[in-house]
Amino acid sequence: MTETAIPPIDVTLDARGSFCPGPLMELIRGMREAEVGDVIAVLSSDKGSKADIPKWVEKAGHNLIGVFTREGHDEIIVEKVR
Repeated sequence: MTETAIPPIDVTLDARGSFCPGPLMELIRGMREAEVGDVIAVLSSDKGSKADIPKWVEKAGHNLIGVFTREGHDEIIVEKVR
């Protein structure tokens, strides 16, 4: 998916500086508060998030839109589907 195809972000969770499992826990909390169809971006400087969050998203039945490397952190974008 190209960056131009990224849907509008409804919620951005800034977990930079937090270590595993902090960014994942932030996402789980955000998903509980989100509505179906909401798009959530997680900003994380923890290298494990690039693997851990997509695994959880798949297991939980949501849609991983993409994992993007930014300057000094990663941006993981997820759509809540259920």
